[in-house]
Amino acid sequence: MTAKGITTKGIAQSMNVLIVESPAKAKTINKYLGKDFTVLASFGHIRDLPPKDGSVRPDEDFAMDWATDARSEKHLKEIVQAVKKADKLFLATDPDREGEAISWHVLEELKRRKALNTTTIKRVTFNAITKAAVTDAINNPRDLDQELIDAYLARRALDYLVGFTLSPVLWRKLPGSRSAGRVQSVALRLICQREAEIEAFRTQEYWSVAANLLSPQGKPFTARLTHLDGQKLDKLDLPDATAAERARQAIASAALAVKSIERKNVKRHPAAPFTTSTLQQEAARKLYFSATKTMTLAQRLYEGVTVGGETIGLITYMRTDGVQMAPEAIHDTRVLIGQVWGEKLVPASPRVYKTKQKNAQEAHEAIRPTNVFLKPADVRDALDHDQFRLYELIWKRTVASQMESALLDQMSVDVADPTGAVVLRATGSTVVFDGFLKLYREDLDDAGDGDDENGRILPPLAEGDATAIAAILPEQHFTQPPPRYSEASLVKRMEELGIGRPSTYASIMQVLQDRDYVKLDQRRFVPEDRGRIVTAFLEKFFEKYVGYTFTADLENQLDDISGGQLDYKTVLRNFWKDFMSYVEGTKNLRISEVLDALDADLAPHLFPTREDGHDPRKCPTCGEGRLSLKLGKFGAFIGCSRHPECRYTRPLGTGDGQDGGGDEASERELGTDPASGLLVTMRKGPYGVYVQLGEAEGKKKPKRASLPKGQSPAEMDLEKALSLLSLPREVGIHPETGEMILAGLGRFGPYLKHGDKYVNLREDNVLEIGINRAVDLLAAAKTREKAPAKEIGPHPADQKPITLHDGRYGPYVEHNKVRATLPRGSDKDALTLEQAVALLAAKVAKDGGPAKAKAEPKKAAPKKTTSRKKAAASDAATNDAENDLPPFDLDDAPAAAAPKTARKTVTKKAAAPKSGTAKAAPKTTAKKTAAKKTASE
Repeated sequence: MTAKGITTKGIAQSMNVLIVESPAKAKTINKYLGKDFTVLASFGHIRDLPPKDGSVRPDEDFAMDWATDARSEKHLKEIVQAVKKADKLFLATDPDREGEAISWHVLEELKRRKALNTTTIKRVTFNAITKAAVTDAINNPRDLDQELIDAYLARRALDYLVGFTLSPVLWRKLPGSRSAGRVQSVALRLICQREAEIEAFRTQEYWSVAANLLSPQGKPFTARLTHLDGQKLDKLDLPDATAAERARQAIASAALAVKSIERKNVKRHPAAPFTTSTLQQEAARKLYFSATKTMTLAQRLYEGVTVGGETIGLITYMRTDGVQMAPEAIHDTRVLIGQVWGEKLVPASPRVYKTKQKNAQEAHEAIRPTNVFLKPADVRDALDHDQFRLYELIWKRTVASQMESALLDQMSVDVADPTGAVVLRATGSTVVFDGFLKLYREDLDDAGDGDDENGRILPPLAEGDATAIAAILPEQHFTQPPPRYSEASLVKRMEELGIGRPSTYASIMQVLQDRDYVKLDQRRFVPEDRGRIVTAFLEKFFEKYVGYTFTADLENQLDDISGGQLDYKTVLRNFWKDFMSYVEGTKNLRISEVLDALDADLAPHLFPTREDGHDPRKCPTCGEGRLSLKLGKFGAFIGCSRHPECRYTRPLGTGDGQDGGGDEASERELGTDPASGLLVTMRKGPYGVYVQLGEAEGKKKPKRASLPKGQSPAEMDLEKALSLLSLPREVGIHPETGEMILAGLGRFGPYLKHGDKYVNLREDNVLEIGINRAVDLLAAAKTREKAPAKEIGPHPADQKPITLHDGRYGPYVEHNKVRATLPRGSDKDALTLEQAVALLAAKVAKDGGPAKAKAEPKKAAPKKTTSRKKAAASDAATNDAENDLPPFDLDDAPAAAAPKTARKTVTKKAAAPKSGTAKAAPKTTAKKTAAKKTASE
């Protein structure tokens, strides 16, 4: 077997070998080409720079060493075997710079292994995996594009040199830091700078005044105050209630009449079809998908699914900066619009979109359906829930891009007193012709959330009409800090600055999270202190290399290399010369110099000004020392200047800036509940921080609510605490069942409840989730719940069936109550009976076999209970249960629940031969270690 189900049968007589990078792609293409072709997958890159110093050697004109790993060797051997017997080799990897590089690597390895002989080598690319596109590509091959390969080599060398040169500097000067990257560090700087802006922001109070007015016919409308005393009002010109009251009195005493009316027709044009970045942004806003998830789903839609017995790719290539569509695709889209919505929604001429992408060589078609006549409803049964939603989004955006513009009638009315001292403005709009809005609204989701597109409709009015005042409405406001970056807004900002390329955005954001430099809180990026320290260091000592302009200029140079306008080694030489001068400048830096610089730079964050006027740097323990940033073996922390006389220390991220940090930051009074008059407090218990209403009265326990995961104790206030204590809350009535949907916070996290069905909330805020999103999540859970099992075949041992399931964490196979998860990246559709048997056998061997489990001696009741909990938690994680669990699953059971058993478990593991480090430890030490671990957990 090769390429996940592509057989080597016929290799001897097959004269053509075609190489792609994905086994799913190979499976689809193999059905188009038939027995005359052997289609094999490289499984991505077959080789890379070894992760050690010296793989790129600037002193040897940037010579590079490449190495294959064990996984690649297996696939390479199959490719070599097939190519040795072939007349023609077609390199058919993805149609971008990375795809060109994969083909180049394959060719170089085949040359090195002397597998080519007289084989003819051709490069083929196709923007869509359909029979017509693949056949056309085979009939129109080309040579490898050396300029694209050079651009890849330059990018790979730059990333390697920055990482392997800068990271050791961080390790020496900032213990505990992970690493730095050429583009990731710049993205991290964006997130940290936004956080600094938020912390420096000072809220200002301001007021607005509106009036409910009546037309001469008694029709109501609302107008807002724009001028007072003949002067135009800016946003903050009414700073307090006194100023708002003066404005209210001025309106109340004025004889108001219509001063002027302005009408205009406005055309609203549809957005262009998706590029990689706009797809990531829109999927994040409307579908709540991460960038990584969006690209994974898009890859599956591109590689092909079976629809009506035929395997086809549903969308064009998903890594693109281009917004243009093929002429035949535009024609088909216009025909479809006329058939479904009528000719009035078809523009007189096709819409043509142009990209601003500088490098036209890499600007492929926009992301669109390969066959626009395949409506989302036609492929629903062939896709899982999330794949369907993404395909529907792409299909709607593509079709809408060729529809007629919407026409809006906008109207503005100024109402004033005769002197013009008081002026109020009312605005409204109506949709005269909805055009593309019939299908797709970029500012709204498909459920219709958000502001009404039609806006407010004003009553018939004419200049000079007197208006009566029904009510005057002063309203208090407070200025808001800039929002933290979401994945969508960060992608948009990086694209605006020219940092990175759309195909790299998902991996950049994932790397920042994997290194614990940032975290996602309610789908917003929050920098960790580790990330802020790294950013501060790089800004201080490597400012040029985390500069937005410098990074964007370097990206443009890489584009110029792929366009044939620059030599890639010239770019590398120029970069390396300047970069090494910066690195040399840090060699003589003392740790104390670095600390002083970072301490000063991060002071507003680490030691914010206290409301009581006390010095935030004064040591809370000795009262004499000064707190400052210090570095230890495991990273940065806050410590007292009188060390070692004063032993006060504080980990980063545990204080709230008002005290010494530690537990006190999590235990404080938040205020009084206006409904009950009881005191609301925040406390810290054995299972974490929680809020409490009142105190215990006899045997009656007070109401409590744990802080949701990701909620910072320092940010908790009375309003948020009361919201948590009010849970579960009613979200809304389910439109299909008529039953109420509840949102609550259980022992193991937030959840939705509908009837007797529970769904865990992983990304959504339990206090903010709305009815449309809740219904969507319940539907997704129902889809997973009803996914039928697929029978693979009988197990050779007992002839009982082996079945394939879609679980919470991916596909798995089951036989006789044994479940085994498929390896990550596996194609479940290509799974064979032999592979399934091997997976199940490996699972049984790993667990020690059923007999061993039964022979285990009985333990005392507390130990047995804990063992069951651990076993259940392990099974839940390994077996990938099909349905969402209720909010009391064992996966999240706190480790501190049974400290006695935990100690004995660790001691037992210490005696096991598999655990080398534990085995060497004395028994008492193992117990102490377990006790410490339990206490920390």
